Amino acid sequence: MPYIRLDQIEFSIGTHVLLDKVNLTLDKGERLGLLGRNGAGKSTLMRILSGELAQEDGERWVDPNITVARLDQALPEDLETTVFDYVATGLAKTGALLSRYQALISDSSGQNLDELSQIQSELEHLGGWSMAQRIEKILQQLALNADQRLSTLSGGWRRRAALARALVIQPDVLLLDEPTNHLDIPSIDWLEQQVNAFEGAIVLITHDRRFLQKVCNRIGELDRGHLSLWQADYAKFLVLREQQAEATARQEGLFDKKLAQEETWIRQGIKARRTRNEGRVRALKAMREERAQRRMAQGKGSFALEEANRSGRRVAEARGISFCYANEPVVNDFSTIIQRGDRIGIVGSNGVGKTTVIKLLLGELKPDQGDVLLGTQLEIAYSDQLRGELDPDKDLIDNVCGGQQFIEINAQRRHAISYLGDFLFAPDRIRTPVKALSGGEINRAILARLFTRPANVLILDEPTNDLDIETLELLEEILFEFTGTIILVSHDRHFLDKVVTSLLVMSGNGDIEEQAGSYSDWEARGGRLEAPTGSPMTTQAIAEPSEAAIDQSDRPAKLIPDEGIDSTTRKQRTKLSYQEQRELDALPGEIELLETRHAELLELIAQPDFYKQPPDDVAATLKAVTESEQSLDRALERLVELEG
Repeated sequence: MPYIRLDQIEFSIGTHVLLDKVNLTLDKGERLGLLGRNGAGKSTLMRILSGELAQEDGERWVDPNITVARLDQALPEDLETTVFDYVATGLAKTGALLSRYQALISDSSGQNLDELSQIQSELEHLGGWSMAQRIEKILQQLALNADQRLSTLSGGWRRRAALARALVIQPDVLLLDEPTNHLDIPSIDWLEQQVNAFEGAIVLITHDRRFLQKVCNRIGELDRGHLSLWQADYAKFLVLREQQAEATARQEGLFDKKLAQEETWIRQGIKARRTRNEGRVRALKAMREERAQRRMAQGKGSFALEEANRSGRRVAEARGISFCYANEPVVNDFSTIIQRGDRIGIVGSNGVGKTTVIKLLLGELKPDQGDVLLGTQLEIAYSDQLRGELDPDKDLIDNVCGGQQFIEINAQRRHAISYLGDFLFAPDRIRTPVKALSGGEINRAILARLFTRPANVLILDEPTNDLDIETLELLEEILFEFTGTIILVSHDRHFLDKVVTSLLVMSGNGDIEEQAGSYSDWEARGGRLEAPTGSPMTTQAIAEPSEAAIDQSDRPAKLIPDEGIDSTTRKQRTKLSYQEQRELDALPGEIELLETRHAELLELIAQPDFYKQPPDDVAATLKAVTESEQSLDRALERLVELEG
């Protein structure tokens, strides 16, 4: 019996058909990768699968004995809540009671004892104590700190918290919408292991082609409302799709020949109007409609990069540069020479300072020690800077083309609508404000603006985020043809393999290692970024505790096992209360994240165009810097206090 079955599902937004008679059966053990252009309806299909969105027509059947969880593409928004409380929201009423119980036992005033007693009774009735242990277990598996606030977490760690929230209900079906977004390479490696160990069914949307290849055993492609299904991994799917495209092209050739013959016949006039030929006339009309539908297929993007005159042979040279933040080394005695035509990928875990290295090499940040020398005749295009220059209130044509109807690209005068069409923007989208664009559309807009500027040095900071696979492949082709210098930061391993010819590998302790070849070449030589800890997840991984494991007389709000706790920690627990020990255990990680966040803010205000922003935005960022520094000071003081 399948877990979920969709029959003839239809869904539209206005006149735009997203799903047209879609059929899908999802069985245990399937790992289905959903492909399609941005806006094709993949997330809509996911929401219908989860039951969050009702189809306009067709039937959705779900096995009544299973549970379904969905990881949304958006990150958690309530950043003031703790990780435990956020994950507990996945358990509905019981989770809310557990969160309230935690808040009450942390209140030392003793004014809410009656409410505390009532909540304890409700939790016992609902089996809430076992669910508390379930939450603790999954947080332990994902290496998450229960007491940490989401506001102190990076995007990758907030993505983990969202995954924990989906898993805590012990789903049979897991729906993952862009699960690798905001994750660094070690975290993506870790997630691959978790997905492959999951025993239920998984449907995922991702632009990460290597991730698709490693985890999916079935591929679904959504195109103009129609879902095509392939029982294959990603590599085999590409071969089968190409074979199908060739067969379709042959069929369309025969069809067009037949249509031309019928058009010749209809122009003969009087014969076509005879009663006995009306069926043939109707068949011709149907053929015309079929041909028109084929013309509605979206074309491929065709953008090109405008290159400037060649730069000097030496683009940049770093001589023994070092850079520290809060006495922690980001770059330690690093030297390199970047020459014209080099294609360099910078890789490392989140927070190691990859963007800092770019700013040091560009001269935007001054190293604490050493020197950076820039070459001559450099025309630099920096994608991250362009992101900051986009005005969210202005429309697409104003942001990309400066409001002009015509733009000159590679010495050719192009109409703005035609140029934006190369980046897959329909004419009715060019007057859309940037703030109303999707993530993928914003990235395409950045590329469109980037390619209007003559450049011989390209600096790309996470250029693949939110782009669909077709656009990624086109970008790879353009960069392959580019004769200038490329420096890029990316967590997309497939993209790195296609574009770069050398790596700067950042280990996180200030050391930067230069490696020749692609990312896969480095891996083949034994290279590996440090991976996060955590046990593989399965549908049974979060086991229910026995009643004997729970002390009925004195239940803490959150229960953790003692495995892995060394003797020093056990001895220290005799001196501190339970809550104090939990706080002490969490503080080093929290301090590290606070330092990373503070460093990011300092980098932000160091940007040359920072004070060109609206005064309110400048003031808000400066306030955030002050608050970040105060939070860091408080955390350090508390650490000293608890350590005695």
